Amino acid sequence: MNEHYDASDIQVLEGLEAVRKRPGMYIGTTDVKGLHHLVWEIVDNAIDESLAGFCNNIEIIINKDNSITVRDDGRGIPVDIHPKTKISTVETVYTVLHAGGKFGGGGYKVSGGLHGVGASVVNALSKWVEVRVYKNGKIYYVRFEDGGHTKEPLKVIGECEENRTGTVVTFKPDPDIFDTDIYDYNTLKVRTRELAFLNRGLKITLRDDRDDEDTTGETFMYEGGISEYVRFINQGKTPVHESIIHLEGMEDDVMFEVAMQYNTGYNENIYSFVNNINTHDGGTHEEGVKRALTRVINNYARKSGILKEKDESLTGDDVKEGLTMIISCKHPNPQFEGQTKGRLGNSEVRKLADNVFSEGFEKFLLENPEDARAIIEKSILACRARNAARKAREITRKSDLAVTNFFGKLSDCKSKDPKVSEIFIVEGDSAGGSAKKGRDSMTQAILPLRGKILNVEKNRLDRALGNEEIRTIITAFGTGIGEEFNLDKLRYDKIIIMTDADVDGSHIRVLLLTLFYRFFRPIVEKGHVYAAQPPLFRIMHGKTRKYVLDEKEKDDYLATLPENVRARAEIARMKGLGEMDAEELNETTMDINKRVLRRITVDDCVAADAIFEKLMGDEVEPRRKFIEENAIKVKNLDI
Repeated sequence: MNEHYDASDIQVLEGLEAVRKRPGMYIGTTDVKGLHHLVWEIVDNAIDESLAGFCNNIEIIINKDNSITVRDDGRGIPVDIHPKTKISTVETVYTVLHAGGKFGGGGYKVSGGLHGVGASVVNALSKWVEVRVYKNGKIYYVRFEDGGHTKEPLKVIGECEENRTGTVVTFKPDPDIFDTDIYDYNTLKVRTRELAFLNRGLKITLRDDRDDEDTTGETFMYEGGISEYVRFINQGKTPVHESIIHLEGMEDDVMFEVAMQYNTGYNENIYSFVNNINTHDGGTHEEGVKRALTRVINNYARKSGILKEKDESLTGDDVKEGLTMIISCKHPNPQFEGQTKGRLGNSEVRKLADNVFSEGFEKFLLENPEDARAIIEKSILACRARNAARKAREITRKSDLAVTNFFGKLSDCKSKDPKVSEIFIVEGDSAGGSAKKGRDSMTQAILPLRGKILNVEKNRLDRALGNEEIRTIITAFGTGIGEEFNLDKLRYDKIIIMTDADVDGSHIRVLLLTLFYRFFRPIVEKGHVYAAQPPLFRIMHGKTRKYVLDEKEKDDYLATLPENVRARAEIARMKGLGEMDAEELNETTMDINKRVLRRITVDDCVAADAIFEKLMGDEVEPRRKFIEENAIKVKNLDI
C-alpha cells in the first residue's frame, strides 16, 4: 500500500461511468434478474404515461438478437433543447442521471420509477440503444453506443401522421456487464400480466420474435383490474363467497383500492403494490387494511350474534385464513423504506387505507349477510385451530434438541455458528446412516426422515404439529413456527434436501418444499433451502472415475474422450442414496468442493402459490388438467 494519499487518488466518474462501474447500486444485480430489470425500467416510463392518462397501448418485443423493443403511444419524450443541458431533452433523459419528469414541474403526478435514473441506467448498461419519438408529425431518432455515448445528436428521419405520438426504445444489454444476455419469455410474461392487472384498461402486448411461430404474441388487458387479479389467483380454489369484493377511494391525490375474496383453503395470499411496485415487505397501506379487516369482522360478528360474549375475539391471523387480497395504492410522493422499495413508509396512508377499506367492507357485510356469515364462520374455525396449534407448539417446545438427538433422529454438527452450519434432510434411515459416516461432522448435521411427511397443503398448522417428523424438523431448525417464527434463530445457513432421483424421492422433496413454503416461507425467500443433486451416472476409464448429473452431461463428457478410451469406458447408472457407501455419498453429493446444489428460490409468489395449490391441494380437476397439458413433455416415466 502506498502511504502517499492526496487528490490524485480520488477518482471522479463522469456521466454514466458510475453506473457501469457499480451496476449493482442501480439495478441490484448483474445476473439474470438484473438483465430483466432493464426491461421494466423502460416499461415503467410508458406506464407513467398511462397513469397520467396519455397512453393506452404498450408493446414489448424480444428481438431475434435478444435486444428488447418497448413501444408506447404516450405523448413522446420531449424533443426540444433542454435549457440546462443545452442538448435535446431525449438525449438528456438518456445520458444524465436523475433527469426526468418525476421531480415536480408537472411531468407526472404519480410515478413508479421514482429516481429518474431508469432510461439513463439502461443506456449505461447497454451495448447500444436506439430511441424513436413520434411527435409534431415527425419521427425523431437518436442512437447511443458503448455504454451511453451519443453517436450523433437527435435528428428527424421522417414524417408521421400529425396526431401520432409515442416513443419506441430498442436496447441491447452489454454482455460484458451481465452474466447472461438471454431473455426468458416466461419471466417477462409474469410481470407483464401483473402490470396489466394493476392498470385497469391498459393493453400490453408481449411478443417473442426469436420464435418464428409467435407472430402475434400475447395481449394482456383487464377491464376489471385487480378484481380480475384476485380471480386469476383463486382459479382452481373453492370460493367461500362468489363475488369479488372491490373497494376504492381517493383523498389528497392518493388513490387506493382493494380487491378480495375468501376461499376454503388455509393460506393467506395478500399482495400489496404502490405505483405498480410490489411492496413485498408491506407498509402503511397494508397495515391500515389489516387493522380495519380485523376490527370490522369482529364488530360485525358481535353485533350479529355469531360471536358470543364469552367467545374470544378473532385475531388478524384468524381473519386472514383463506383470504386472497390485492392492495394497490397510487401515491404522488411515496416514501419507501429500504433500498429495494420493499415497504411503504407514508404514515398518512395508514388512516386513508383504514377509512376506505372499513367503510366499503362494512357495507358489503351488511348487504350480503350470507357471505358475511360464511366469512366469519371460517375465521372462527381458524381461531379454534390456532388454539389447538398453540397447545401442540407447547409440546414441540418441550421436545428440545437434547431429546431430538437422544432418540437418534438428528445427528447435529459440532459447530454452533449458523453461518457455516448446514443440515441434510435425508430420505430413509439407510441413506441417513451413510450420510452420517460420510459427512463433515464439524459443520454438517444429518436428519433422516422415516417415510413421507404430512401434506400441509391439505392441513392446518394444528394437524401439522401433530406429525412427529414435522415436529422434529421444527425443533432442529430452531426458528419456531407460525406466529412464533423467528428467522434470526435459524441454526443452519443451508437446509439441503437429499432424496433419490426417482418418483418417491421427488414426492418427498415436494412435500418438504410445501412445508417450507407454507410454514417457513422466509427461509425459502432468503435462499436458505437447497436440493442436493446426486449424480445419475458413474463413468470409469482406466484409473479415472467421473460422476455426471444427467444424460446430457454424460454425452458431453464422453465426447471429450478419445475414441479408443470411449469404447472401453464403463458407464453405470447410480443406485439410490441408501445404496451408496459413505465414501461415495461424500464424494458425489456432500463434499463442499465437489458437490452440486440447486438453490430453491421464489421469484414469483403468485406462481409458486398456484403450483403448490394445483399439485398438492384438495381439488383434483386442476391437477388432472395439468397432467393432460404436460404429459407430452415427459421423457422418463417411472411407474
